[in-house]
Amino acid sequence: MAKLNIESIRKQFPVLHQNVNGKPLIYFDNAATTQKPLSVINAIRDFYEHDNSNIHRGVHTLAERATTAFEATRKTVQQFINSKESEEIIFTKGTTDSINLVAQTFGKANLKSGDEVIISAMEHHSNIVPWQMICEEKGAILKVIPINDAGELLMDDPIAIGFEKLLSPKTKIVSVVYVSNALGTINPIKNIIEKAHAVGAKVLIDGAQAVSHLDIDVQELDCDFLVFSAHKLYGPTGVGILYGKLELLESMPPYQGGGEMIKEVTFEKTTYNDIPYKFEAGTPNIADVIAFKYAIDFVNEIGKEEIRNYENELLSYCVNRLLELNNSITNNPITFIGTSKNKISVLSFTINGMHHFDVGMMLDAKGIAVRTGHHCTQPLMKFFGIDGTIRASFAVYNTKQEIDVFVEAIERLVKFIK
Repeated sequence: MAKLNIESIRKQFPVLHQNVNGKPLIYFDNAATTQKPLSVINAIRDFYEHDNSNIHRGVHTLAERATTAFEATRKTVQQFINSKESEEIIFTKGTTDSINLVAQTFGKANLKSGDEVIISAMEHHSNIVPWQMICEEKGAILKVIPINDAGELLMDDPIAIGFEKLLSPKTKIVSVVYVSNALGTINPIKNIIEKAHAVGAKVLIDGAQAVSHLDIDVQELDCDFLVFSAHKLYGPTGVGILYGKLELLESMPPYQGGGEMIKEVTFEKTTYNDIPYKFEAGTPNIADVIAFKYAIDFVNEIGKEEIRNYENELLSYCVNRLLELNNSITNNPITFIGTSKNKISVLSFTINGMHHFDVGMMLDAKGIAVRTGHHCTQPLMKFFGIDGTIRASFAVYNTKQEIDVFVEAIERLVKFIK
């Protein structure tokens, strides 16, 4: 593995070079959103300074330039996840929007009373609530894959009702997270897809936390849908991706009505546009979609494998530092939540005697940004018998020196409450 020049990478992120509460910023909230490189920031500014125009509808030069740049991002996303056709890439507002689109189109068209939808116990609320809503509307049944104490899915457990026992001919769709945002657990997605397809079910993969860490090939996975957000991948907020197999997207009814998603409108009847435009009603978030291409270029230039290996190195280093600290103190005040060996660079933990919110505020006072709370996974927190965790999540621009400062701050906290 080529050694990454982390200082050179960090120079591309202006936000990192500031003081917060009088201390150099240490940004460990990357699972919530990653920071943006200059190439992304400049792309947004360049669009508004030179090419600002609506797309697909104009014949003037600015409209043609904007349309070309917008569609270039679609092609880049296609290549990034290796879909067969660029038409299989739908632009949305984010992962949540993409899941709702599938629930309200595929779900409405295919679910009936008594059918079953399977999710997992570690889902983000955005992959729970849309399915609850459509199941209630259609009289379908929502089933949940259980997990073990390490935060891993129970697949073929001999005692518990694991994933394989939940599957039946009534299962119409399985919608599961590839990587847990709260735990970092990497789920056995390929196996899930194969088992679901064996009973005739379709599979949606929530890839929000996976796309910046794992290699994703939708053809190799054979998933039916994949959803993710640009802002988890060094891109802008307000941009999401829905990948769907072309034949599925073509069979699904429109999600929203308006401009762009139509071919012809009369007061008597409307003819809908082809995929992907059928699901892209109205003027999109043009500048941010265009800028998203530069975020993917940033990842591709470094290399997903190099990023993943470095982030895993950071995770291992932080875990070992905290374990050393924990073992040096009576009663081991730090409890790790989510201890799967197969995980990305997300570390969740609690500190005995301290509320996670208080820890977050105290770390912020030292310029350290972490996420505290239930991470939009309240059912998962209930399983562990807690109301939230302290979550540190690492990206390619983080360093071991930052982790040292973080662990030293945690050490002062745990010794304070001792």
